[in-house]
Amino acid sequence: MSIETPLLLDTVANAVVDYKGRRALRSNSGGWRSACFIIGVEVAERFAYYGISCNLIMYLTEQLGQSTATAAENVNTWSGTASLLPLLGAFVADSYLGRYCTIIIASCIYILGLGLLTLSAMLPSISTSNYVGKNKVTLASSELQVNLFFISLYLVAVGQGGHKPCVQALGADQFDGEDPVECQAKSSFFNWWYFGLCAGSSVAMLILTYVQEDLSWGLGFGIPCVAMVIALVVFLLGTRTYRYSVKEVKSPFVRIGQVFVAAIKNRQAKPSEIAIEEEACRTLPQHNSEQFKFLNKALQGKVCTISDVEEAKAVLRLIPIWATSLGYAIVVAQTSTFFTKQGATLDRTIFPGFEIPAASLQFFIGLAIVFFIPIYDRIFVPIARAITTKPFGITMLQRIGTGMLLSIICMVVAALVEIKRLKTAKEYGLVDMPDVTIPMSVWWLLPQYVLSGIADIFTIVGLQEFFYDQVPSELRSVGLALYLSILGVGDFLSGFLVSVIEEVTGEDGKDSWFADNLNRAHLDYFYWLLAGISAVAFTAYLYFAKSYIYNRPSTI
Repeated sequence: MSIETPLLLDTVANAVVDYKGRRALRSNSGGWRSACFIIGVEVAERFAYYGISCNLIMYLTEQLGQSTATAAENVNTWSGTASLLPLLGAFVADSYLGRYCTIIIASCIYILGLGLLTLSAMLPSISTSNYVGKNKVTLASSELQVNLFFISLYLVAVGQGGHKPCVQALGADQFDGEDPVECQAKSSFFNWWYFGLCAGSSVAMLILTYVQEDLSWGLGFGIPCVAMVIALVVFLLGTRTYRYSVKEVKSPFVRIGQVFVAAIKNRQAKPSEIAIEEEACRTLPQHNSEQFKFLNKALQGKVCTISDVEEAKAVLRLIPIWATSLGYAIVVAQTSTFFTKQGATLDRTIFPGFEIPAASLQFFIGLAIVFFIPIYDRIFVPIARAITTKPFGITMLQRIGTGMLLSIICMVVAALVEIKRLKTAKEYGLVDMPDVTIPMSVWWLLPQYVLSGIADIFTIVGLQEFFYDQVPSELRSVGLALYLSILGVGDFLSGFLVSVIEEVTGEDGKDSWFADNLNRAHLDYFYWLLAGISAVAFTAYLYFAKSYIYNRPSTI
């Protein structure tokens, strides 16, 4: 007995194995050693992704000759698609290939897309076609370049769709949720994961924007390609240290789907016919079988187990949280569009002869995150833990709600700053001079960028942890894909909202809220509207969060 006890203590509680398929041991697998490899991969991948996305609108307008409206539409469509494709990638990983294999295949597709993107950016320089006007190539050359560019761009989106949810899920899998020490480390992992994500994206915004606009677009797209090759190598180096989840013989999608099918088939069943199964359901202390009672009908006939029914209920409980988080996602979509347009009209002089690019203002979101995450993890959480006695200081839903409240404040601040900007333009007689810089410092925008970053620390990281933790263990890649889909749907909803408002407010030749001349536009009205939408969504969120029953109460 004395010989077996140390081995049992060292064995990971969850059904995971090492790279040889043996039961994983804490002493030689997982933990921060493995997580550091995976966080390093995420830093490189986010550097590559934001190296493309942060300046994409400039490439479309200046190099491909697209109009601002067309370019903005293309950016929003691609961004939304890239955020929704992880649902497909997660499905493939959790049902067929597993996370490790999916990551390798997705990385290869990612690298292929970035390589072709680099080639497409180099086409004008090797083409014999002449330019027509400024920054526009002839039709033949442009057609080839545009086709190759968009094929490459959506290959990147496909690669990201497989890479993004699986890498993060695999990283969190390196910590055993049943072990008290590793359970707390897992919560910190999500914080430091987002720290690495923002560090990589911030560096991309600072360096690659300059390389692309002042040196070469081919080089600017080639560097992200090299970064993804390095990311794949780093990922493979950690292979021997990872913990791997054991795939169930029966797909979790099939199990959960059978619950809904069986519940519908048995919808006419009398309560007495499933009373015994419902009573068995109530014996499970970690679940409340009174919620979504109609699914208990699936227990009749022994097609589905109690565990299957409880998994289906856990998935259904996520829907209200997902839906009420969309208000936050719409606000997030503004940081790369209208915040940037505001900044472009203001005085961006850092010192004589040097102006900060308007797109680089997004760097301050990442800077706020990089600065405040250590404060949150090392100061806020221990203090909150001492007060609330909860392992993570505050619950996941409390964390998400705090960020939502901060995002509402962010929109209010943005509206007030926009009122100040419009007033300054009017005072100096610049209302009809959109190309003239308004004598108002760009640093007026800093509070809304910083608030956006701090809100992300609470809501974005909270959503990642929540959707990973609250789905069935075999569906954790899908859980993280659901979180990403919130941002993707938010992008599409933002575009739809802008389109409708543009149509309504621009009737009869009037200046719309989004007029090309921002001095005659009314972004302040739009920001007030978003603050109102967010407040309504936040109120609904509080209602559902208050009644939410955690799938794993020990992890909150």
